[in-house]
Amino acid sequence: MVTEHTAGHEHHEVHEQTMTKRKIWQVFFYLLGITSIEFFIALYLIPKGMMSQHVGNFAYIALTLVKAFYIVAYFMHLKFEKFALKASIIVSLIFIIYFIILMLTEGVYLHVHMNHQ
Repeated sequence: MVTEHTAGHEHHEVHEQTMTKRKIWQVFFYLLGITSIEFFIALYLIPKGMMSQHVGNFAYIALTLVKAFYIVAYFMHLKFEKFALKASIIVSLIFIIYFIILMLTEGVYLHVHMNHQ
């Protein structure tokens, strides 16, 4: 029979095996690299005219979503949770992204039509 004390200890050992210091530093350097790319785009590519502002905005959003994945998966330990919790969060995230796209589309529409009247 497994007691609460040993069950908690086993969970801690499993968590330790999956989230090591090496993995934490690896994720940190991924995030640092992605942030460096964002700064490179903002401070070099867009001002020099090598990338348009619209493409830059798309790149920022994509890179930010990748960073959000790493933060949620590893530092908030979602990667180690059950499928039902992961699925509910992913479905919510899809709806949030959908609503952001709808608001941006509506904002562009209003911007275009309000400026031409």
